[in-house]
Amino acid sequence: MSMWAWILLASLAAYAIKLSGYLVPARWLEAPRMRRVAGTLTIGLLASLTAMNAFASGQVLAFDARLAALAAAGLALLLRLPFLVVVLVGAAAPALLRAWLQ
Repeated sequence: MSMWAWILLASLAAYAIKLSGYLVPARWLEAPRMRRVAGTLTIGLLASLTAMNAFASGQVLAFDARLAALAAAGLALLLRLPFLVVVLVGAAAPALLRAWLQ
């Protein structure tokens, strides 16, 4: 099968999965357990994406300036700083570290 056929098949599968969400009864989605599960899955997904982008470099683990960015942003979050400040601290930490190490 050609690549475009696989892409079309994957698109149809994704669309079918998305449409199947409308078939789920609303009372199932409003149940407290489902809300708790949905919130927990969201946090787990975001944490895994953050860890993957912070520590992975191809097929190996990399401990570089991104780790400093993650630590600085985490510290800013612990201090309950505004989100914009957290982003700025997370961006400035690796830049300062790289400038200091050169």
